[in-house]
Amino acid sequence: MPIATDVPLAPLTTLELGGPAGHLAVVTSQAELVEALGWARAHHQPVLVLGGGSNLVVGDRGFAGLVIRMANRGISFVNDAGAQRVWVAAGEPWDQVVAAAVERGLAGIECLSGIPGLAGATPIQNVGAYGQEVSDSIRGVQVLDRQTLTADDLPPDRCGFGYRDSVFKQQPDRWVVLGVTFELRPGGAPAIRYRELEQALAAGPRSTPALAEVRDTVLRLRRAKSMVIDPADPNRRSVGSFFMNPIVPAAQAAALVDSWRAQGLVAAGETVPQFAAPAGTGASAGAASVDRVKLSAAWLIERAGFSKGFRRGAVGISTRHALALVHHGGGTTAELLALADLVQSTVEQRLGVRLAREPVIC
Repeated sequence: MPIATDVPLAPLTTLELGGPAGHLAVVTSQAELVEALGWARAHHQPVLVLGGGSNLVVGDRGFAGLVIRMANRGISFVNDAGAQRVWVAAGEPWDQVVAAAVERGLAGIECLSGIPGLAGATPIQNVGAYGQEVSDSIRGVQVLDRQTLTADDLPPDRCGFGYRDSVFKQQPDRWVVLGVTFELRPGGAPAIRYRELEQALAAGPRSTPALAEVRDTVLRLRRAKSMVIDPADPNRRSVGSFFMNPIVPAAQAAALVDSWRAQGLVAAGETVPQFAAPAGTGASAGAASVDRVKLSAAWLIERAGFSKGFRRGAVGISTRHALALVHHGGGTTAELLALADLVQSTVEQRLGVRLAREPVIC
């Protein structure tokens, strides 16, 4: 298996930022992955596993080790006692997986349309959008244990799924995702749990929209926020949402709102966007937590004084969504992270909430 040296990483990420990889291997099978990890171990090289580069911020110095780019492909659909099991290789482009499921009338991931990146990254981040999380439908994650170089199949209860979280994210050096098994619902109704999506579908021709209509609507909503990959979009160089929506105890949320009103940051009668925080694995499908509240990070950023389109040199905030930090070209990762620091510190100083970053930073 060829291992390249001094390979630019910026073109392999959606931000188009960062320095080179010391070494890079493109793996298309479990055997090649084992070989690449063995090479790194023999040469005492740290390892970075790269998917679609849509949730990764590479430092200006690059990565002084072995970058393993996952390129294994394959999708299989198996009917199992009326339930549809779908196995997807880690290197499959995620939106193509969603499109294939919708075309076959399989419900369960339709609201996750348009999310960039590869299928193998979805359980790591427990990606979610419009009231749906990938963990709602996952029935197993096939992994390679980096310590033993053996494969395993982890059921959902071993994956530690939470809001944009998993055991894979918490222990990034333990496993490499090889593939994911989903259980989808043949002929199932689409998930319409999110107010914005519900309102957008209300103008449609049917009281119960089809899966394809939900997918098309989600894509339209995401496109309006520059949250799909579009080479013609000036906001295209981003990782999508740079910050996570903070989850706080309900009592703390109430105290924060009272404080903001007292400071004049929230007008009398104005509603502060907040939602009951989901609880447990497969959160969006489960019962909401009655004592935790999810605040809107985008609202906090704008209320702290950052408008859409805010710019500092070659980096800035998307003109369409306050959660997206964008690279306008010719910039550096240091500039981007300085902007992230500014947003975090200003929101914390003015509103008393510390925002957590969502992408992987290396």
